[in-house]
Amino acid sequence: MKMTWEQRDYDLEFFRRELDSFVPDTIFDAHAHLYELWHWKVQTALAAGPHKATLEVFQEQIQWITPGRETHGLFFGGGLHEPTYRASNEFLAREAAKDPKSRGQLIVSPRQDPEEVRQEVRRLSMVGLKVYHLFVENRPSTNDAEIEEFLTEEHVRIAHEEGLSVTLHMVKPRALADPANQVRIRDYCERYPNMRLILAHAGRSFNPHHTIEGIHSLEGIRNVWFDTSAVTEAGAFEAIVDTFGHQRLLWGSDYPISHFRGRCVGIGDQFLWLYEDSLDWKRISHVEIQPYLVGMESLRAVKLAATRLRLTDSQVEDVFCNNGLKLFDLD
Repeated sequence: MKMTWEQRDYDLEFFRRELDSFVPDTIFDAHAHLYELWHWKVQTALAAGPHKATLEVFQEQIQWITPGRETHGLFFGGGLHEPTYRASNEFLAREAAKDPKSRGQLIVSPRQDPEEVRQEVRRLSMVGLKVYHLFVENRPSTNDAEIEEFLTEEHVRIAHEEGLSVTLHMVKPRALADPANQVRIRDYCERYPNMRLILAHAGRSFNPHHTIEGIHSLEGIRNVWFDTSAVTEAGAFEAIVDTFGHQRLLWGSDYPISHFRGRCVGIGDQFLWLYEDSLDWKRISHVEIQPYLVGMESLRAVKLAATRLRLTDSQVEDVFCNNGLKLFDLD
């Protein structure tokens, strides 16, 4: 099957049946991208979607997975690499400024002068930094990169001095279960306590066992949060809330990934993304399988975790909105 970009009747039916009574009326999306298509290094999968994802396009299309809800958010661009990240930052700043209840993070290269980072944050009215492993050079695969290779200590120092957030998508095969990742996160957070670190994808929990195994290494850290973006299994969310409390979990869509169809599955000590074009969904089972939007699969995982943990309605509202508003002084 080809990648598509559309809302289907069965999406709406699924939301009404599974999620409508669970998702609060107001949402703060702590992980979403606004972009022009050319900002991305790899555009193939995104080409079916909007070529210019403005704030208005986002707010219209986020209704596919959270219909009828009011949504604000923490946004970053799509230029997660050289050389387009600067143009991506300019675009993002213009779009985020349209909504007084939304904020933006500055994409930074590890080679960027720290004082330039400080000035760009101020000039573009950003509240944080977004770092990414694709900026790392001289490695056969950036998926093996150490955190300090793409989140430098000098940039952490700037975040500390300016009171900024940092969204970190760590890598390495075992993510939060990797000892080097654990040591670096604790070291940065303890020595730079005014930095607010957000671990993307629930600590890069595409295999939930990695976060379940590694979460206790961060216990006691007061300036670390986790977003739920694009994670489609519940185990990591449960481990995070068990260890840190529900106040440290932030709902995130990972728009536009949220609008792909499929889900991520932990297999052994790895994980596998099953997208709409990964296989023939009509022929892999004795019944026809209809792949849902990744964002809806993730919402269902959050609901499963909340149900198992017996979170109250007000605690669910915190995860979806209030925790993010509080983190960025919007409440």
